[in-house]
Amino acid sequence: MKKIKKIKTRYIIIIAALVVLIGGGFLFQKQLAVLAFDLFLSDRVENKLSQKSYQPLVNDGNTTIKPEPVVYKSDPFSLMLLGTDQRKNETARSDTMIYAVIRPEDYKILLISIPRDTYTEIIGHDDNKKDKITHAYAFGGQKMAKDTLENLLGHDIQYYATINFQGLKDAVDAIGGVPLPIKKDIVNKGKDHEKFTIEGGKSNYNGEEALNYTRYREDSDFNRTKRQQVFIDVVANKMLSISQIGNIPELLDIMGDNFKTDIAPSTIISLARKFMGGKDMDISSFTVMGEGKRIGGVYYDIVDEKDLTEAKAMIDNWMNASTPVDQLIEPGKAQNALEPAATSAAQ
Repeated sequence: MKKIKKIKTRYIIIIAALVVLIGGGFLFQKQLAVLAFDLFLSDRVENKLSQKSYQPLVNDGNTTIKPEPVVYKSDPFSLMLLGTDQRKNETARSDTMIYAVIRPEDYKILLISIPRDTYTEIIGHDDNKKDKITHAYAFGGQKMAKDTLENLLGHDIQYYATINFQGLKDAVDAIGGVPLPIKKDIVNKGKDHEKFTIEGGKSNYNGEEALNYTRYREDSDFNRTKRQQVFIDVVANKMLSISQIGNIPELLDIMGDNFKTDIAPSTIISLARKFMGGKDMDISSFTVMGEGKRIGGVYYDIVDEKDLTEAKAMIDNWMNASTPVDQLIEPGKAQNALEPAATSAAQ
């Protein structure tokens, strides 16, 4: 009888252990993903980033500029995101330019997009002559693009990250495609534009379709910028999902020369652990709009000063580590936040 009781007790213990393991797998799947990343992938990822993607900027005196590492658990930091139209050996322009503020502790990201035709001073080129902001990258690479964006927004940029079209396309295919909010067919049919059609109503889109979604501009530059923000949101959330952990080395191989950044590989690893082990990211997006105008026969977007002021206010607010999460200024609310201060100053 005692033997039977012992056997039953053993089975109960085994069943209980299985329940804990299986239940824990669901309850603590993010923590388990971080453990798997640490055990099997982190060293490989850091090596691949060091060999292929880590590229600090160089100043005019050919001195390497290495930014300070992020204290990733608490410090907000700024990042310039560039999507370039590099094709083989052609001169590239920045098709996408975004000033991002990342608040790791709050799992929040602010994306401020600057349309490519924005008319502004190109810092370091031809006595800072004004031109389309997209040309800053063509004239002077990441460094000139960074200096120009800093000048426009009046805020420093701590890091940059650049990816070209081929890298974007291949990365989306590697993660199995992405969901995009395309309700009806998108048809690019302009005389001087590349021809393509993206079918609406699908649940998933491949790399070529996703790339075309971000590049389509026959409705307006504003809508195009919005699509780029949507794309970044869906890709970021899918890449950080549990199912994509095993694809990380392949993604880094795909990126290769298509992806460059001056964020140290060790910092990227620390940020990856942070985001994989926590809650979902909340991404807020804003676009600095402009009014279309021809100058010397060339089309430009003349910056809306109200939008520019709002963008600067949000950056101030989000980059301040002491700003509580419930007091972060969301897009569309910056002007309201500024009004009391303006009133007090007037009094």
